[in-house]
Order: sequence, then structure tokens, then C-alpha cells
Amino acid sequence: MYGHAALNAHGIPFYHQNVRPARRHDNSEATLALRSPLLDEFRANKTRKWELRDIFGYVVEFSGDQHGSRFIQQKLETATSEEKQIVFDEIVPHNALQLIQDVFGNYVIQKLFEHGTQVQKTILANTMEGHILALSLQMYGCRVVQKASAVEFILPEQQGAFVKELDPHVLKCVKDANGNHVIQKLIERVAPERLGFVNALRGNVYDLSTHPYGCRVLQRCFEHLPEDQTRSLMDELHKYMINLMQDQFGNYVVQFVLEQGKPHDRGQVIAKLRGQMLNMARHKFASNVCEKALVTASAEERRALVEEIMTPKADGVSPIVSMMKDQFASKYYVLQRALAVADSDQKELLVARIRPQLVSMRRYSSAYSKHLISSK
Repeated sequence: MYGHAALNAHGIPFYHQNVRPARRHDNSEATLALRSPLLDEFRANKTRKWELRDIFGYVVEFSGDQHGSRFIQQKLETATSEEKQIVFDEIVPHNALQLIQDVFGNYVIQKLFEHGTQVQKTILANTMEGHILALSLQMYGCRVVQKASAVEFILPEQQGAFVKELDPHVLKCVKDANGNHVIQKLIERVAPERLGFVNALRGNVYDLSTHPYGCRVLQRCFEHLPEDQTRSLMDELHKYMINLMQDQFGNYVVQFVLEQGKPHDRGQVIAKLRGQMLNMARHKFASNVCEKALVTASAEERRALVEEIMTPKADGVSPIVSMMKDQFASKYYVLQRALAVADSDQKELLVARIRPQLVSMRRYSSAYSKHLISSK
């Protein structure tokens, strides 16, 4: 019944039945020629009440079709144990890897993890073992790995096996458009003691913080893992705070520390910001950090930051004047945020120093001045 295996770009075998999964949902002659008469009838006959048993023997083909896949997904939610077993047997083991990587088939596999028996889910996960890295890097396979990694779907031992396969390749996964989602999901769902790959992040914190996917993975680590696993990562992060504040991705990691970090870590970030408020408020990315710091700082720290905004520099330059002339200080509302969070005494002083500048710059009609005025 089954053909010989072919290999995809990642070296994962694709098996197929004599009737192959319908390829995509166009109506070209080539596509129509690949469809079985049953699938053609299914797509054409919308009035017939189709049941799961009507497509037995064609489950793989239907799984690879947009409409057929949706039909199977819906039916699996209420299918009998016998019906689920028949669907399962047509897919596993010979067609599972193929469908896991399929634009429509992956959803059927996910439904099997949701509604299958524990035995079926265990067998399905076993079928994936040995291919976890390649599946994690594949557009649709990564979704199935994420689904399967939930402890309610597979055994803890299988979770551990998934992690172990990725251990030597964790940095590759973190920087991959698909793989990073798998790593994030494992961090969220797997017991911390099984996540040995966190060690691979050490010594790479700056590189990861400034990476579009790496910055997300680091935040998940700080959010879900105990401090004994992340302390070294956080200490490494502190070495690069000023640079990270100014990075398009790193600033999000710094904001995360300000918002959800331990008080002493938040305090260290704000200490680094002290004396740098003007420079950072005028920076496209660091201005986000300034705004977040004003919100999350302690009353004493906040007062010091607002004071810094109001105090002229040694050369007589007023930070307020400089910030009001700068597009990013206005765009990211650093002054507006300072007005919103300052205590009553400081707010009064801040308003008194801002108002003359608005007059002299003739900007009362600008959107910027309206934002500031609305904060008073």
C-alpha cells in the first residue's frame, strides 16, 4: 500500500500512500489529476452529510487538502474511539512525518495530540523522535513540536527526549524563525531541571539580546526559569545595559527587566540610566527604556530621573529644550511620561519649564505640544 520513502531538505523521510495527499487548493489541471474521485466529490458535494467513515482509506489525502483537513479536524473532536484509531492507523507511522510538515496536514496531527489516547500520543511522539531538530526548523513541523511538547500530551520522559535532541543545536534554533518558537515553548512547559540547553546561552547574552528571536528567548528564560538557572544570564546582561538600551531588540530585554525583574536588577538598570537620561531620551530605541524606567522606578529613583530632566547641564544646555527639539523625545513621549508620573511638586516645576519653550518655539498648534498639554 505504501510507496518508497523520499527525503526532504532536512533529511526527513516522506512516505506516501498510492493516493497522495492533494497538493494545495488551486484548480489547475495538474492538481485535479492528483485528486482521488472521492476527494473531488467531497469538494463538489456540499449538500451531502459527510461522516468520518466515508473517507476511511483516504485519510492522508484528505489531511493534505485544505477542506479535507478542516473536515477531519472537526470530526476528531467528537469521533468515537474506533474512528480515531482508524484515522491514527492510516497516518502513523508511515505518513506522520509527511503530514507534520504539511501546510494543512499539520493541523490534523495537532488534533491527534489533543484528542488521541495516551497510547496514540506516545506512539506519535516516538515517531517524531530522531527528527526533532529538523521538524523544529520547518515552518509547519515547528507547530507540531510545540503542540506535542505540552506535558498534557506527552510523557515527561518524551519531553526530555525532545530537549536532548535540541541540546547541541540550541543556538541555531534560537536564531531560527521557526525554531525559536519551539525553544520558547519548551522553556514555558518543560520542568526546569530538564532544560540543560540553557547553559548554551551563557557567554552569548549580548548576541542573543540584539537578535530579533534571541531577545524573545531570553525574556522567556527570565520569565519562567528559577533564578539559579538565570542569575548568570542576568549578570552577563548587566555588563551591556547601556548598549542594549540603544539596540532595536536589546531595548525590549532591558524593558522586561525593568517591568518584571527582581528589585535589585531593576535598580541596577536605573542606576546605569542616571546621568544618561538626556542622551537616552533622544535615542530612537533607548527612549522606550526611559519611559519604562519612569513608570517602574521607586519614588526616590523616579524623583532623581525627573530632576535630571529638569537640571541644566554644566554647559548651560537645558535637557528640556534639547528633548523638545528632538523627534524621538517627542515621538516616544518621554517628557509626557515624566509629567504623568512626577509628584506634585516636580510636576509643577516641570510644567513651568516646559511652557516657555512651547511659546518660544511657537508649537502650541503641533501634535507634540498638545500631548504635553494634555498631561498637565
